[in-house]
Amino acid sequence: MNKIALIYWPEGGNVETIADKLVKKIGTPKIIKMSLLKLEKDTLLECSHWIVGGSTVGSHVWEDANDSNKWNVFFKLLNELDMTQKTVAFYGLGDQVLYPNHFVDGLGLLYLEFAKHEALIVGQCDVDGYKFLESEGVIDGKFAGLALDEDNEYDISDARIENWLKIIGPSFGL
Repeated sequence: MNKIALIYWPEGGNVETIADKLVKKIGTPKIIKMSLLKLEKDTLLECSHWIVGGSTVGSHVWEDANDSNKWNVFFKLLNELDMTQKTVAFYGLGDQVLYPNHFVDGLGLLYLEFAKHEALIVGQCDVDGYKFLESEGVIDGKFAGLALDEDNEYDISDARIENWLKIIGPSFGL
């Protein structure tokens, strides 16, 4: 059985709530949930499929080269791994109302980092049904992964998650 690593940051809040929903829908022991604070390299190596999730709030910090930046530490770890054998899907949270010019920008940052390491990226989603102005999370006309707005559209998140799991399902053996 192919195991799935579910990697997310930050802990607590909406990003972790969505991680918990994904664990419930996919089921244990198939999925192993790890925050960036609790990463285990051996577990990452044994998992051929990864789901990586984060928020856009504070995404400017993602590019900070400071070693205390959890994303930066994680991205450095990717340099030590052979990502060409990994299938990766992303989920990102943002706020279309307060940040319509930066909605789920974090998806774009994740996409660029994993593309650089030649991982197989799946799970791109249509932008239809969202109300934003710009997003670095849009690659070739689609979101680089599952885009969620728990602040303004929490009532349709479960349906979006279900649809996204159908998209990644064949690649993830779901």
